[in-house]
Formats: sequence, C-alpha cells, structure tokens
Amino acid sequence: MDQELEKIRDQQKESWNRFSPGWKKWDDLMMDFLKPMGDEIVRLINPGINDDVLDIASGTGEPALTIAAMVKGGRVVATDISEDMLAITSENAKKLGLDNLETKVSDVCALPFDDHTFDAISCRFGFMFFPDMLLAAKEMARVLKPGGRIATSVWNGPEKNFWVTAIMGTINRNMDLPPPPPSAPSMFRCAKPGLIGDLFAEVGLKNITEKEITGKMNARTADVYWNMMTEVAAPFVAALSKADDAMKRKIKTEVYDLLAQKYPDGNVVIDSNALVIYAEK
Repeated sequence: MDQELEKIRDQQKESWNRFSPGWKKWDDLMMDFLKPMGDEIVRLINPGINDDVLDIASGTGEPALTIAAMVKGGRVVATDISEDMLAITSENAKKLGLDNLETKVSDVCALPFDDHTFDAISCRFGFMFFPDMLLAAKEMARVLKPGGRIATSVWNGPEKNFWVTAIMGTINRNMDLPPPPPSAPSMFRCAKPGLIGDLFAEVGLKNITEKEITGKMNARTADVYWNMMTEVAAPFVAALSKADDAMKRKIKTEVYDLLAQKYPDGNVVIDSNALVIYAEK
C-alpha cells in the first residue's frame, strides 16, 4: 500500500481501539442486529468439522465464534487491525469454552499466512473499510485453498439503512459536511450491486453469487438507539465533535423527532439491508 492508504489504515486502527469499550458495552444488541448477515455467511461457506477457517475484520468475534463451535476438529483464526477489539473476541471465546479459536492482529492487505492455508474465509462488514479493496481480495484469494469458499457482507444503499441515515443525514443537513470521495472507506462504499463480485472475479475467484439480506436493529427506544450509535460509530462521533453544544442538541432533537415520526408507538426497531457475496477458488 502507498503511504496515504497506510495512513488511513493507521487512523482506522486507532479509531477501532478507541471505540472498543462501546462495542463491548453494546455487544449483545449489535450482535443480534448483525446476526442475519453472519448466519448467511456461515450457511454459504458451510464449514466442515475439520476445516481451518479465517475470519477477517472480526471485531468482537462474530461470525468467528459461531464457526469455531462448528469446526470442532479444525480451527478458526480471527483477525482484525484492532488488538482491543480482538481482546473482546478472546474474552467471548473463553466464556463459550472455545479452545479452537485464536486471534491475530493483522492487516488484511498483508495477511501473515502461507498460500493455500484456509478451507474457508468469512468477512462480515469489513470490505467497505479496507483502504485497498483489490489488494485485500488478492490476499484473501492467496491464503484460500483451491476449492475453498469465501463469503462477505457489505451494507446496501443508504435508502435501505435508516439506522445509519437517521443520524448521519441529520448531521449532514445541519453541518453541511463534504461527502467522502467515492473511493474512500465509508459505510456505503460497496453498495453498488456487483462491485464486490467484480473484485472477486478480478482475483480469480469463481461461482460468484450475491444476495440481499435484511435485519432489524432492536433498539426499542430512542435513547438506546442514540446512546449506542454515538458510542460505537466513529463517523458520527467525529462529525459531532465538530459541532458546538447548541448544534449537538439540535441534531439530537431532530433525530428523536425523526424516530418519533417513523415509530409513533415508541418501539424503535429499525430495518437494515445488506449484500452477502459468495465465491469459490
């Protein structure tokens, strides 16, 4: 990677480490929210009992933990650029009594594994944040065994993910922030249908499929939604840090008003939509 991309990676590492306490605090709710996408990834790669599986951008541990419970004769290596997030993965694995899961801090663009090491690779919501997505795909293909399976999920467009736009749209309306360049890491960078599939094809993967998967964020209340999102979502916190107190109050009030309009009964259960892409080597 060039120096600019390495700088982005280092900033991301710092950010994920800084926000890891929030992810630990809200782990149950977030993992429930992301479970449908993880379940589809696991279904597609269909881990065998003796498989060696690589999970990339593991965060607090899913779907690596689910896979480790399936590959009792194999192993799972959970990787992330954030050592603090992986510490949560290790803690969760210990709670579940999983002794076949190991963690390794690593950059997806320079995976520290030999060619043809893994039977399958899972990557839930990592691609849109990788500084160099093509290099990441090349590295995944390199460490995958011939005949190996890979599945990843990315967020669909903003119009299908109100859980993001409720806050980010309100921030943008009030603060007139410049949008990120199309190629820069961001939530919806990979929303274009076929984008990840084209990357997989470019690195020699085949039998590529893409499927929409829906989920629900069961926040239940506006307070839970606001508190969770402002404790786990680095882009929101970064944007709000540029606002004075009056502007922060205005944005929060408008977000609560939006939620009240959309969920008049006060039950804040927000739909989400992702793409899950599968390929084979």
